[in-house]
Amino acid sequence: MKNLILSACFAALSLTACDASPFRRSQGLLATPRLAATALPGQQPRETVSRQELPLTIEDVPLQDEVPEVPVEDLAPAEPADTVALPHEQHLYPVDHLARARALREEGDLSGAVTEARRAVHDAADDIEAAENALDALIRLARLTGLKQLAADAYAELSRLYPDGPEPLVEQARLLLELGDTEGALRSAEAAVELDPEYPEIYQVLGRAHLSAGQLDEAIARFKQAVHLDPYHGYALNNLGLAYLHSGQATQAAEALAQAVYLLPHVSYVHNNLGLAYERLGRYEEARMAFDTATRLSPRDLKARLNLDRLNREAGRATSPIPVPRPPV
Repeated sequence: MKNLILSACFAALSLTACDASPFRRSQGLLATPRLAATALPGQQPRETVSRQELPLTIEDVPLQDEVPEVPVEDLAPAEPADTVALPHEQHLYPVDHLARARALREEGDLSGAVTEARRAVHDAADDIEAAENALDALIRLARLTGLKQLAADAYAELSRLYPDGPEPLVEQARLLLELGDTEGALRSAEAAVELDPEYPEIYQVLGRAHLSAGQLDEAIARFKQAVHLDPYHGYALNNLGLAYLHSGQATQAAEALAQAVYLLPHVSYVHNNLGLAYERLGRYEEARMAFDTATRLSPRDLKARLNLDRLNREAGRATSPIPVPRPPV
């Protein structure tokens, strides 16, 4: 009896293994043929056809010209992201990003401070006072870290907040000049003229832009306008003299630069420019005095030191006696 029970158990285990084996078999491209089903009593046996899956042929792969074309407008570049305001995830509680920026600046983390200031600009949204404070902080940090383009963009945002004031446009033009963007500086300064044609700083920066572009006549005209509006504008007088020097008008340059030196007695490069004007006029002793003053005011002023050394060498060669050759013995 025990032998019969063990034989029945082994037979049941063998059948289970056979039923499970197709699930463990690796599935390839070709399916396993199915056996015909056994007909029940009184029924006709059903015929089952062995089914075979064929591999994918090359004709089934879409050709290159069958791929739908992407419209041209979908390939256009996306709009540039805002370089000033920095979007960020909303916090559960209000966060003072401007205070964070100040704290990070005190800790010496200037990069993190810039990031927090940009987040503060984003959070300000339509709050004009908050936006102005955030932009002012961002401009200071951007200048401190040498991010001049970011500072220029922040000034552009300030000009949109206060569309009647020329000052942000003037400051933006100055930064664009430092970046070498003369055309952008001219556009900003010309826009400022439309807002306040009596503001001398506009003509000062316009003159610098024209001077940078090599447009000497336009530069002289703009510097003259600045001096006309503010006769005590020493920097405009210095630039006017420099423009005269570039145009070969040494006499007018010396006059303008002498006034600039009177108004800016502690600025070394103004004395250096005056020395160049005197040198071109042949007034060498006055030129030497101007170069010497410039080097004393700023010992690191390399241009003034080189000009003084050159003038001293030329004067030494002019005063040195001509050697007379000795007769042969």
